[in-house]
Amino acid sequence: MAVRVSGSVQHYDWGDTAFLPSLLGRPADGRPWAEWWLGTHHVAPSVTETGDPLESVTGPMPMLVKILSCAAPLSLQTHPTAEQARRGYARENTAGLGLDDPRRNYRDDSAKPEMLVALTGFEALCGFDDVDSTVEQLKAYRWHEEAEMLDLYGIDGYMLWAFDQRSAPDLGACPAWLQRIGELHPGDRGLRVAPLLNHVQLAPGEAISLPAGNLHAYLRGSGLEVMGASDNVIRAGFTPKHVDVTEVQHVVDTTVLESPKLSPEGGVLSGPDGAFSVERIDIRGTAAVRADTLTVLVRTDGSVEGLAPDQAVVLLPGDSTELSGTATVWACRAG
Repeated sequence: MAVRVSGSVQHYDWGDTAFLPSLLGRPADGRPWAEWWLGTHHVAPSVTETGDPLESVTGPMPMLVKILSCAAPLSLQTHPTAEQARRGYARENTAGLGLDDPRRNYRDDSAKPEMLVALTGFEALCGFDDVDSTVEQLKAYRWHEEAEMLDLYGIDGYMLWAFDQRSAPDLGACPAWLQRIGELHPGDRGLRVAPLLNHVQLAPGEAISLPAGNLHAYLRGSGLEVMGASDNVIRAGFTPKHVDVTEVQHVVDTTVLESPKLSPEGGVLSGPDGAFSVERIDIRGTAAVRADTLTVLVRTDGSVEGLAPDQAVVLLPGDSTELSGTATVWACRAG
């Protein structure tokens, strides 16, 4: 059975004002339209075309699908492993922090692996770059003390030092993307850490994978984001929200990420640890889709007969559907 569902829009400050209204066939209203959620997550659950909660059909979904559009950088952040999430959630419960307490890092006991597929040109920071090349880059910024600290102590030691600094770095010789973050978040301690990460420029259709421990930040652009159905975010900077650098250093994976961009296998992009996958389906007439696992079909271009611009299709395992039209559709499948 194919179920048509409507998602929920989130109006975060960093959102773009035009991309999502255009995609969803709604009038732009001057507000930032940051994310469109499709899933059963309690923060913004989807509903079927009959008005019933999607969870009444699927049960709790293990993944959450979003269309994201950012005009300003998101927070510098990472996510825990399943074991770290279980321990952190229990620890904060024992400390008496309510689930809506702004000091919380762990709002559930689940991991939050992520993948982002660019729908427009997309700019992001993703995982740590090679130390030697980063040292030379810091020297080019005229950050000689930072270059020396990284060269002497490596990524882990550098982060301990960088998060302990209270003076703002000089951004005069830094690239435009870092200067822009500095203008929005002057004096932020994450500014010294950001240059250690891979600065990634994605063309439409290219993707990045964000497993547990990956330190990252989205800077600009629109994309399809698929993730575990969790709300656990450990923030390191670039945000007025709760920042916990001690927990970041406990959770972060400082292994060098040599190839931040994902390579599809057989036309399919696989998420971290096989938690989910994404396949692009270009419809020029009619396309049949069968689901072996829970699947969310999201249109990002063109039109599909019988599907409103602000609807998606959910298939349960064993279900199938035919889509007619001229459109780009993404099949997001649970692992």
